Amino acid sequence: MTWAATVLTLFPEMFPGPLGHSLLGKARLNELWSLDIRDIREHGIGRHRKVDDTPAGGGPGMVMRADVALAAIDAVERAARPLIYLSPRGLPLQQARVAALAAGPGAILLCGRFEGLDQRAIDARAIEEVSLGDFVLAGGEIAAMALIEAAVRLIPGVLGAAESPAEESFSHGLLEYPQFTRPQAVEGLSIPDVLNNGNHKEIFKWRQARAEDLTRTRRPDLWALYEKKKT
Repeated sequence: MTWAATVLTLFPEMFPGPLGHSLLGKARLNELWSLDIRDIREHGIGRHRKVDDTPAGGGPGMVMRADVALAAIDAVERAARPLIYLSPRGLPLQQARVAALAAGPGAILLCGRFEGLDQRAIDARAIEEVSLGDFVLAGGEIAAMALIEAAVRLIPGVLGAAESPAEESFSHGLLEYPQFTRPQAVEGLSIPDVLNNGNHKEIFKWRQARAEDLTRTRRPDLWALYEKKKT
């Protein structure tokens, strides 16, 4: 079964964007996954296809209308796919959630704009809110692309080396170890000797140690979880 992504957006012309290039674009042409873009404005109100209105209770900006969002959502065949709203107030997207999405039938992604989406639409359809991090974008389109790319690259056959995803950052609770390639020396900096000796046991130990060092210093939150799992 082909992994299917449906994106609800006010700017359909932004897609496929980077999703149409490199290995992801090739995988889409090979029908390993599909991308369906829906224009929310098709469900807008009145002659001008209005999709937003002023915030109840006052305040700056505009809010996407619940009736418009619900009409756009209900026009899509759900097919057991999770419905996700890209929002800075959502739960942080983590590799475990990405892997679960990649193992499923796909996802329906709602891209917000303005000051956000009327809460009644979120409640009425039990929409899952997902965030890429503690920052704010102008809309959810780039976040949707990032989520799709993260999931699609885990689909079997998309990446060239089957073992690649298993050794990346977050796959085992650690950041990825440093990578090197030819030439042997660049501006006086050389590839660590252990990576050239052909001793795979020693290479594994070196990579594990470097991954632990990086995680301990850069992501103490991940390190604490990693340490807890080991006990």
